[in-house]
Amino acid sequence: MDDLLTQIGQRIRKHRERSRLSQEQLAERADVSSQTISTAETGKKRLRVENIIKICEVLEISPDYLLLGEISPQDLIILSEKLSQLTPGQYRHLEDIIDSYISALSEKQ
Repeated sequence: MDDLLTQIGQRIRKHRERSRLSQEQLAERADVSSQTISTAETGKKRLRVENIIKICEVLEISPDYLLLGEISPQDLIILSEKLSQLTPGQYRHLEDIIDSYISALSEKQ
């Protein structure tokens, strides 16, 4: 169980940092205490279900991803919404980056 809490904490920290939020900012936006975020990120304490939902909403990730590290249909919807905000040029540039990344992964295998 401790390993699972650590993995959840790592996912919270990763997405919090990617969102350029401090622990305090995430706590404020999710309406939880800074201590809740801190202990969750270090894997020292379990989150309550309602806090998981609030944190996922702020970080724009699914509970499936946060808890299990798995991509869900909800994650794909979130990504699609983000992609829809790109200009056509930005979209094509991102598509090139993804193609290059997939190609690089294929070469390593």
